[in-house]
Amino acid sequence: MKFDWKFALAGVLGASLSFSTAAANDAVCCPTTNASYSAGADVGSGDCGQKAGCGIATESCCDGEIVPFELFPETCSGVKIGGWTQIGYHTRNSLADLFNQYKDHVALHQQWVYAERTADGACGWDWGFRIDAMYGIDADNTQSFGNAFGKFDYSDAFTHGEYGFAIPQVYVEVANGDLSVKAGHFYTLIGYEVVTAPDNFFYSHAWTMNNSEPFTHTGVLATYQVDDRLTAYGGWTLGWDTGFNQLDNGSSFLGGFSYAVHDSIDFIYMCTAGNFGLLGKRAYSHSVVVDMELTERLNYVIQSDLMRLGEEEVDTIGINQYLIYSLNDCWGFGARMEWWKLEGDSGYNLTAGANWKPHTNFVMRPEVRHEWVPSQDENQTIFGIDAILTY
Repeated sequence: MKFDWKFALAGVLGASLSFSTAAANDAVCCPTTNASYSAGADVGSGDCGQKAGCGIATESCCDGEIVPFELFPETCSGVKIGGWTQIGYHTRNSLADLFNQYKDHVALHQQWVYAERTADGACGWDWGFRIDAMYGIDADNTQSFGNAFGKFDYSDAFTHGEYGFAIPQVYVEVANGDLSVKAGHFYTLIGYEVVTAPDNFFYSHAWTMNNSEPFTHTGVLATYQVDDRLTAYGGWTLGWDTGFNQLDNGSSFLGGFSYAVHDSIDFIYMCTAGNFGLLGKRAYSHSVVVDMELTERLNYVIQSDLMRLGEEEVDTIGINQYLIYSLNDCWGFGARMEWWKLEGDSGYNLTAGANWKPHTNFVMRPEVRHEWVPSQDENQTIFGIDAILTY
């Protein structure tokens, strides 16, 4: 979370990685290693072989092709390398956002590459890691700006005008059965929207994500799958948006739980509490997300965030609602309505957008967004569009 006082409503600038729940696939242990792959993998005698589903997609997703091209598909070693390129354009800067602030330019938002090995404890102890690196205009919101300046990726060496470099994640992980533990620099659990462009429906971001949520943490985080419905999270971090650096004695709890209330309803509560470092002591924040599958094609999400900074006497609260309709494998349509409040000052925005996916590795996301802040007598409409190529 950063501070930017140039706009009265946006006194506090935030960050987020979000969180999603998915049912685990049945695992098949490799005959020669302790790793495991999802059911359907090619497992040969004495050799795990290449995971099924890798290769180049030559047909459009509308034709039923669902196998994406991967830069370096996961093989028996368990290591996978991938990434994406995001290029976008928008007509105006948002009133209270720090993402998408390079108006009226076609810009490279995220040139992203990652390497990972998933720690899968289905067959006993296993280990993994993840390293992410990116370049683009989103770098200044993705760097560890909760550090003292000059530490890790928050420095002059990583910034080049509007563009820059960032290292959003560097962590190791161990897993055994239903328990996994990661240590290092990783995304937050707070919120619904995330930093990584391919994982959001909209090109723009909610004010709540920017102003009331962290992006990253450095610390230790444990995940435990209690049963088929309940997953618990708990850990310790060096405050908000830190990269291997403790600013102002930052020390906070990060954790919560996700619960499948019904086969089509997920409830997620995540919180941080303690000394946030950059933002001061005696701080608390939480996000509550309810994700409902109304029909096979229609999805509704409601999210509420609260952030309270004791020393700064700053309170923010936000309510976001999303309605997303999947017409087919190529087209999706969505709307987002948001109310965000800092102390006694409220702002609102309404976004309508589409996702067009002519190929399983490529998506375009046009949108129209209207923002208004009654107390400031400000309102504006923004058109934006981006394209993302994943690999």
